[in-house]
Amino acid sequence: MSITKNIESLRQEIPSGQVTLIAVSKTKSNEDIMEAYEAGQRVFGENMVQELTAKQEELPKDIEWHLIGHLQSNKVKYIAPFIAMIQSVDSLKLLKEINKHAEKNNRVIDCLLQVHIADEEAKFGFDHAELVEALRDESLAELKNIRIRGLMGIATNTDNEKHIKDEFYELKMLFDGVKASFFRKDDSFNTLSMGMSSDYKLAIAAGSNMVRLGSTIFGKRVTKHYKA
Repeated sequence: MSITKNIESLRQEIPSGQVTLIAVSKTKSNEDIMEAYEAGQRVFGENMVQELTAKQEELPKDIEWHLIGHLQSNKVKYIAPFIAMIQSVDSLKLLKEINKHAEKNNRVIDCLLQVHIADEEAKFGFDHAELVEALRDESLAELKNIRIRGLMGIATNTDNEKHIKDEFYELKMLFDGVKASFFRKDDSFNTLSMGMSSDYKLAIAAGSNMVRLGSTIFGKRVTKHYKA
């Protein structure tokens, strides 16, 4: 199916107004992104800062860009002027760096805190104890140019649906607990980003309200090489 038809099909399937669809456009051409754009898609996710900044310069300015890959502190300055949301914040140090560059650009940048829920060592993110420690840190209140909007997680890459469901359930329970303990009066803490092309239906059933889909929209990935 075409990118346009894939997006139309997803719109029928994903609850309208309840779940935000992020089109993961890493390694995809501007032509592919424009086909999705012309089908009405406006929110796109990228993994690599260099690829993201190049696309942001060349593509329509009403695209809402999300950084969903691991972010090094020294790369924040390149995306701070335009990024809509950084989903992969995995340390208090990184939050402080984002805040610094957001302030320089006279912006408030939305962030999700990435939680490590998978069995795989390679994935980034806070564990539960680190997350609570960061949220309790007194310096967090001084960061006026970031806004913590919720949590993000990546499930284990496995065919075992029960295992994936358990990880999503765990993250939803953590989200609810963090909301109640730290953001009870903060309506903007409302985003739980979990679910990718292989498991987004399980994620939505578990309470996700943001899914990050690449191959479901664009087809199988063709790898291009961008320098970090």
